[in-house]
Formats: sequence, C-alpha cells, structure tokens
Amino acid sequence: MGRYGGIDVGGTNTRAVVGDDDGEILATARAPTPQGPTGIDVTEAVLDLLREACASAWIDPERLDAVGVGSIGPLDLAAGAIDSPANLPASVECVPLTGPIRELVGGSDVYLHNDTVAGVIGERFYADHTPDDMVYLTISTGIGAGVCVDGRVLSGWDGNAGEIGHLTLDPAGALTCGCGRDGHWEAYCAGSSIPQYARHVHETIDVETALSVTDASFSAADLFAAAGEDPLADAVVDRLADWNTRGVVNLVHAYAPLVIYVGGAVALNNPDLILDPVRDRLDDEVMSNIPEIRLTTLGDDVVVRGALASAMTAGTGDRSRLAD
Repeated sequence: MGRYGGIDVGGTNTRAVVGDDDGEILATARAPTPQGPTGIDVTEAVLDLLREACASAWIDPERLDAVGVGSIGPLDLAAGAIDSPANLPASVECVPLTGPIRELVGGSDVYLHNDTVAGVIGERFYADHTPDDMVYLTISTGIGAGVCVDGRVLSGWDGNAGEIGHLTLDPAGALTCGCGRDGHWEAYCAGSSIPQYARHVHETIDVETALSVTDASFSAADLFAAAGEDPLADAVVDRLADWNTRGVVNLVHAYAPLVIYVGGAVALNNPDLILDPVRDRLDDEVMSNIPEIRLTTLGDDVVVRGALASAMTAGTGDRSRLAD
C-alpha cells in the first residue's frame, strides 16, 4: 500500500499529513509557521512537521512515495522555493522547499503548488462534482484562485497563476491593496481589507451605525455579525457582494468553469452573506455559461488535502493518474 505526504505552508500555520492510497489522512502534525529570522527556519519547521506526521503514521519518511506541497507565495518553481513571501517578515527572503523535502524522503517526487492551486487539485480529487473545467476560489485573508481548464490545472511558468485577488475591479482605485496597487479585488473583499472598506463606506455615505469602525480592533467578523441589524453593516455587505460578483464574472469569462468551489475563512464563516448574493447577481452579469457556485466541502483542509492528492496523482488531482 502506498503512503503519501501533504504539506500546507501558510503565513500563520503549517501542517503536514500522511495519507494512504484512498486519500485518507492517517496522521497529521501542525505548528505555527516561524516568522523568521530566515527562510531556513521555515524550511526546518516544514521538515520537522513531516517527520512528526510520518512518526505518527509509523512510517519512515524515505518510504513515502511522493509529497505534495501547497504554499503561500510568490513561488519560484525553478528553485523549488517561496520567493520573498508576502505574509512573512522581510527577513524571510527565500524558503527552500522542494530540494530539502526531496532529500528527507529519499529522492521521491515532490510537487510544489501555490496554495489555491493545491485547493483546486483537492476539489478535483475529493469533490463529488469534478468537471474538467472548474475553479477553487478562496476568500480569506487574501483572495486567490486555482483553475482547471480542459482537465489541466494551471500553475503558470513560475507557479503564480491564479493571483486573481489582484485583478483591478475599481479603476478609480479608492482603496490600496496590500501589494501597494490601487483598486484590486483584495483591497475591498479580503478579510484583512474589509474593516478598511467599512470605514471607507462610513465616510462616503450618510448612514447610522452602532459599529465601532474606527477602533483598531474592529474586524470583518464584527461586520458580518451585525448584518441584518445595522444599516452600515448591511450597506457594506451589499457592496461586497457587488465587488465579489465582478471578480467572479471575470473568472467566468476568462476560464468558463462549470463549477466554482469557494473556501477561505470569510466564505466558510458567512456563506449566506458571501455566496448567495453572488449567485443572485450572476444571471444579469454573465454573457456565457453560468457556473454552479458551491461552498467547499473540505473546509480549511482543502489545501493540505489538495497537497496530498497532488502527491498521489503526479500533481494533477486527476484520479485516472492513480498508481495501479
């Protein structure tokens, strides 16, 4: 029986799993992602977690048949590394992954992906509806997408395809994205940006509110909790739906997916407020096929399960690639 490794490298937490031929997780290990001082510290933490997961599954790391990795970016696929990760301190300039992991597992194949690409691989492998044209969209701290077209998962030459959170949705550029550019989808609808957007809306429209939008502690969760009871919260949620619809429409027109699976903390915690309004608006905005919009059934396991599925299917998520 085969044994495979899956790793999810996040800006906050990192997790490693060991799974079997059916994609079932046999063991898992999790720890906070080191915030430096260098990329090697992150690499060592990844290796330690994979060792821990293997030990829990009673398997030597060298017995793993392959390992998949879903990671924050940006990536440098040629180097098999994260290149100056946006969600880690500036001192973490490079995080080697593929080479050190391959050495640990005795030369077995290692497949490195952007985390949202790992997400679409996970959906392609585990979901009950897996057409050859599909998208995994995450609306979380940031926004990104993994895309599969004609049965091929799109990674891009450097591994950074799918950075759709940096589509310019607002040409006027009222808000600045964390990347430093104006008007990006992520600047309005990402969990980290929603408080800023709520303050912007509060400054531009005359509406009463009991929300403490100027407090540094004000969060996206506070906004969504007040929806249906606070006029400002309702106004912001309605405008978020408009921005999210514009982003999804761009995805639909660019890639013609039959289904879009949506994950990430913002969507998972508020599906009625995030997904339902987009579904309601698509018919008026899309000139081609209107895809199904589904909440992921993999929850916050979608990336690590996608990494595991990648290991099992030579980086594709396609079950026809499973070893005989």
